[in-house]
Amino acid sequence: MKDIKIVFMGTPDFAVPIFKALAENYNVVAVVTQPDKKVGRKQILTPTPIKEASALYNIPVLQPVKIRNEYEEVLKYEPDMIVTCAYGQILPKELLDYPKYKCINVHASLLPKLRGGAPIHHAIMDGYDKTGITIMYMDVKMDAGDIISQTETAITKDYTLGTLHDRLSEMGKDLLLETLPNIISGNINPIKQDESEVTYGYNITKEDEKIDFTKTNIQVDNKVRALNPTPGAYTTLNGKRMKVYDVRLSDRYYTNTLPGTIVGFEKDGIRVVTGDKEIILTDIAIEGKKRCLVKDYLNGIDKKELLGVVLK
Repeated sequence: MKDIKIVFMGTPDFAVPIFKALAENYNVVAVVTQPDKKVGRKQILTPTPIKEASALYNIPVLQPVKIRNEYEEVLKYEPDMIVTCAYGQILPKELLDYPKYKCINVHASLLPKLRGGAPIHHAIMDGYDKTGITIMYMDVKMDAGDIISQTETAITKDYTLGTLHDRLSEMGKDLLLETLPNIISGNINPIKQDESEVTYGYNITKEDEKIDFTKTNIQVDNKVRALNPTPGAYTTLNGKRMKVYDVRLSDRYYTNTLPGTIVGFEKDGIRVVTGDKEIILTDIAIEGKKRCLVKDYLNGIDKKELLGVVLK
């Protein structure tokens, strides 16, 4: 299979194990990733994780600003197959139609559920009880191509974005290695997606990051876990943004108490009213300060001043 020329297209950390497995088992002739970006307060120009990983294998890297206008550079490598994973741009038809074995995508959901750029975030945030990996043929429409293979995992209540991300990345690597020989040999039966079952996991916006305490405590918990470790769910405490990284559910009920109100404390947490019950904040970061456990935060303040404060 080393005689089959493959172009890999991907960008973030999620795609790295998948790319490495491909590079170590197949003939990856080129890598396509997003342009370097300025990162942090010092705006340091930083390569993508996939660009960094490609250096380990001495594979040429292309970084088109807009692939739809710069696809001819990819075709110069005469790929027999294009494999994408979280690349971040829609491929033009000229690329989709070129390879002998077509273009395939490794997507982090059980399609047709959660098409889009943030399926892992939304799987937790939207309360899904399972998710997985889909390998599919690419189509001109986003994540709409025929399904080649799938594998699933339950979403337990201890999963955060970080832990589910890592779990799915490893699953994607394994499924790709399992599926590629069947694609090449033609031993597959692609399945069309059921359009009536489609849901979306669009990229996370600033508004998505804000905690709405009128929701149930389970919904608040889902949002916090879906954004941990980054970018972090947030609320506002006394005019300062406060990120929340971990919470604990409580069965206490309140009547005639505004959601978001701080009503008490535990040794390790701040008790806050939600739309149905109560939630306990246990891991936070106040604007301008480092992330800390709430038990440490409470040691340095007068708790009486927080009672009755409404988080917004």
